[in-house]
Amino acid sequence: MSETQTDTYFLAGTLLRFLQRDPEAGYCLVEALVAPGAGPPPNRHPTDDEAFHVLEGTFEFGIGAEILRLGAGGFVRVPLGEAHTFRNVGEAPGRLLIVNTPGTLHVNFFSQAGEPMPPGTWRLPDPMPAPDVARLLETGRRNGMEFLLPES
Repeated sequence: MSETQTDTYFLAGTLLRFLQRDPEAGYCLVEALVAPGAGPPPNRHPTDDEAFHVLEGTFEFGIGAEILRLGAGGFVRVPLGEAHTFRNVGEAPGRLLIVNTPGTLHVNFFSQAGEPMPPGTWRLPDPMPAPDVARLLETGRRNGMEFLLPES
């Protein structure tokens, strides 16, 4: 299934549904359904601003050295190029709205690194597949997203 045939992708414990991804809009808007305990590895990107609005659940956000715990209605903006991550710290799936400007990096990354799902899918896979870390890292590198993984 190519990216033009769906609006929904599964990536590392998260369903990502594009609500807006037209490059001419100047932003992308994504609704995310995040499994308990799921969230991306710390990362940074120099070309897309990013902001998160918590719709449901409780999330912990790491922005630089700061840790924020936000529930429904909470909002956080990531300064351009700042290291950041989030994790659903609740016991049930949580929902986020994610805004990226101009969004090109995230449109490409989500649709290339994620597994295409039928349009409008809104249930997390059961059982939850393990993330393909090599694919995640390589797709991030190709699109200008740096993952900050611990030294092994």
